[in-house]
Amino acid sequence: MSHRLKVLLPIALALLLAGCGATRSTGRAEAYGNNEWIQSGANRVANLAPRDNLESVRRVQASLYRRNPREWRKWAPSQDEAARRVWDMAMNEKPMPQLAGATGLDAVRAAFDLNFQGDRVAALVLGWTAMLKQANGNTWSQTMIDGVDAENAFRVARNMEISLWLLYARRDAKDQPILLSTEISDQGRNLVVDRELSKVVARLDLLAAQADEKYRRAALDFSQNWIMGSVAPFLQLVPR
Repeated sequence: MSHRLKVLLPIALALLLAGCGATRSTGRAEAYGNNEWIQSGANRVANLAPRDNLESVRRVQASLYRRNPREWRKWAPSQDEAARRVWDMAMNEKPMPQLAGATGLDAVRAAFDLNFQGDRVAALVLGWTAMLKQANGNTWSQTMIDGVDAENAFRVARNMEISLWLLYARRDAKDQPILLSTEISDQGRNLVVDRELSKVVARLDLLAAQADEKYRRAALDFSQNWIMGSVAPFLQLVPR
């Protein structure tokens, strides 16, 4: 081993250990899955967005149920049981009879229809989850054969903004909110719905931007590789 290598090796090892020590985990990383070998880095990042968005929807659902207990009482003995039934329908794509086949944004709009007799919170959750799955390429777990349509993700972000507006704007015949959500009053502050739905919109916008950049860079990378593959051999002949 040369003298230079003997000097550089301890330095490189020290830098590597320092880098590992400086890296801090958020504690949210998941264990490796069996299907990750068919996922690209972009797929993995894309799959984190719906994971966090679904968690935000769960928080919104819990907050809406607490403030509107009449909704879960329409069909379940407890709030927890109503939530379990809703997520069973959402994850297994089971229909909610009162929605009459409506899904996505149509299900969200149905939740604010004055004539709707079902659980309005359940209708919202089913509509939101359908849109979120659509935004992720109609799957909860992307692989290398899947991808995000930037325009689709952007459209779903706007639909989530519409949902937030409907929660504020839609009122019954007595001019009372159809669903109580965000509150800022002398009695207290409840910003869960506003905060969590805003997070969902932000993640969707980032997903759309990432998809846009992915395809834009793919075209540029192809052009760069083609040009350099054609021209580089001749550039090497030019004296420097």
